[in-house]
Amino acid sequence: MANKNLNAAKTAKKDEFYTQMTDIERELQHYWPHFRDKVVLCNCDDPYESNFFKYFALRFNQLGLKKLICTCYNGSPVQGNELMIDFGDFDSEPKKIAYKVEITEVRDLNGDGAVDLSDVQYLLKNDKNVLSTLKTGDFRDPECIELLKQADIVVTNPPFSLFREYIGQLVEYDKKFLIIGNMNAIHYKEVFPLIKDNKVWTGFKPFGGGMNMIQTPTDFDPSKTKSYTINEKGQIIKNIMGVIWFTNLDHNKRHEELDLVCRYSCDDYPTYDNYDAIDVGKVQDIPYDYDGIMGVPDTILGQLNPDQFEIIGLGSGDLAKQAGVKKNYRGRTDLAYTMNGKSKCPYSRILIRNKHPKTI
Repeated sequence: MANKNLNAAKTAKKDEFYTQMTDIERELQHYWPHFRDKVVLCNCDDPYESNFFKYFALRFNQLGLKKLICTCYNGSPVQGNELMIDFGDFDSEPKKIAYKVEITEVRDLNGDGAVDLSDVQYLLKNDKNVLSTLKTGDFRDPECIELLKQADIVVTNPPFSLFREYIGQLVEYDKKFLIIGNMNAIHYKEVFPLIKDNKVWTGFKPFGGGMNMIQTPTDFDPSKTKSYTINEKGQIIKNIMGVIWFTNLDHNKRHEELDLVCRYSCDDYPTYDNYDAIDVGKVQDIPYDYDGIMGVPDTILGQLNPDQFEIIGLGSGDLAKQAGVKKNYRGRTDLAYTMNGKSKCPYSRILIRNKHPKTI
């Protein structure tokens, strides 16, 4: 099992992109009260280069953390560019093996008046904090699961190909989390029921625009990349579309009521042929006075207030059957309606109901 996990971890690295500090700062500023006196685990993060590790290490005291634990897979492709971690000489070539770093105290030990990475590096040399190796660093390995059990909150960017298994583990161990994933994960049978039952929701970052992420040089092929930039550190930055945050940490945005300005008219909102609901092509066009079920774009999740809307189900695929969607003209369980004599399937709908429709 260990070898299987290790091979899977190495394979997963091929679809891994590193998160920029600016994106971490932009999202995590909305969750600071959640972290006080908590144990934070970053279990898909190379302590050498992970910006998640740097974020929490540098803000350890500001956030009031109890402990920070960071682990990585074997064979990091970017080790040692900024924070040199080794068991002996910090100036030596770092070993490309799985590490575990546990930090319980960060002080200005070098006396320069500020807490920075040099202080963290110094602390790793003494008994205040712990640096040790792991067998594989795979989040499914028993030793990593033991670390998960210690954690209060998990914050990381897991490999997208392992997202189903990763979030399933977090739910199994009843952990709070803030993680990055592809918005297509909304449609996973392992994920959507959690969203429907208000156990998982999307983060503060708006849908759309993707996220500019750091691509490892070993995976970079300019001939297969349409657009990219190189930052001042020489890192390759590529926009990854559909990247969003998933969490079960509350934030203010999900309690903001969506301002509805459109009025329902049967001429403007087609009714589905295979389900008792209307189609709404844009989130901003949701009618304020309709009390039935509506099919709306996935982007509603970035603006959905659970006090304002109820999620009924998914409008496509196998999960649509659970909501009662019948087969359409194509013989698939996807929502469909007829317009001007032609049958159409709208792209990716989530079925919702307004809890408090208004009449004016």
